[in-house]
Amino acid sequence: GQGEASARGTTMEGDCLSCIKYLMFVFNFLIFLGGSFLLGVGVWVLVDPTGFREIVATNPLLFTGVYIILGMGGMLFLLGFLGCCGAIRENKCLLLF
Repeated sequence: GQGEASARGTTMEGDCLSCIKYLMFVFNFLIFLGGSFLLGVGVWVLVDPTGFREIVATNPLLFTGVYIILGMGGMLFLLGFLGCCGAIRENKCLLLF
């Protein structure tokens, strides 16, 4: 009767929390991949800017945007990595960061 209902509620809560845990991991992993992509593009433009210079030739202000891309990519990379670690280990401090 009553014991079975409370036991089922506990397993449903556990399943829901487990689902949320893995969803948080997936979203943080996507943020991590986005940061990696931005870092890759920023480094590529800094290392081999010949292809990018044709675009930038019209507006040199765009070249300073590379540093913004690198900064954003680094921040997203770090946030995504710490979020993934926090979600898997269920570490509240890493998730709040």
